[in-house]
Amino acid sequence: MPHLNRDGVSIYYESSGDGPPVLLSHGYSATSAMWRNQAAEFSKRYRLVTWDMRGHGQSDSPDDPSLYSEATTVDDMAAILHECGIERAVIGGLSLGGYMSLAFHLKYPEMTRALMLFDTGPGYRNPKAREGWNATAEGRAKNFEAKGLDALGGSAEVRVSQHRSAQGLANAARGMLAQFDSRVIESFEGIQVPTLVLVGDRDEPFLAATDYMTAKIPGAQKVVTPDAGHASNIDQPEAFNAAVGAFLASLD
Repeated sequence: MPHLNRDGVSIYYESSGDGPPVLLSHGYSATSAMWRNQAAEFSKRYRLVTWDMRGHGQSDSPDDPSLYSEATTVDDMAAILHECGIERAVIGGLSLGGYMSLAFHLKYPEMTRALMLFDTGPGYRNPKAREGWNATAEGRAKNFEAKGLDALGGSAEVRVSQHRSAQGLANAARGMLAQFDSRVIESFEGIQVPTLVLVGDRDEPFLAATDYMTAKIPGAQKVVTPDAGHASNIDQPEAFNAAVGAFLASLD
């Protein structure tokens, strides 16, 4: 399986199919395995690239906490696309992967053909709200350090994933799940690429976030997947794939 060497850190990725390229990023404490159903479906018509973030799955978990950040994650995404010979792609992801897709667009708009944001939050303008989120991220980090991989939990996208390092997940929580400014949320009105915002109707923590992003991103399309939780693509794969397929077809 292909790995990319990023200054001594091995990043795992998969590429399947031919056609217009699509990069999908997983949520925190999940892996690229969460996209198996989408890989089977969309690789028939598209070149689908998935990957494991630092600290997750088959990618390395470096000891240095400074090697986990929004900036390194976004640059990992760009490096994978370059390694695959892709100059421009549809950039999408779930939860943390969706947020990193927004951050990728902010740094690399010329590489972003369109955005797909699944069960994703927009970040925070309010410093107090951001502090609350970061306290939760720190709690997750400490939980991994105390309990090891037993702290993973049982959400749908996590159940299909395997990890090698609890400390890697702890470092990822502090450096990648935590947020440090409002740059991403303040970029929405300047987004000029087609954008799909999708959420499961049972993913209550992200319903308001979906409405906010749909209202702020010019021309954004909103889809609510019935009877789906946070991992809409796993809970209702047929409905999810239909919505994503229709969006991708509209780009042709």
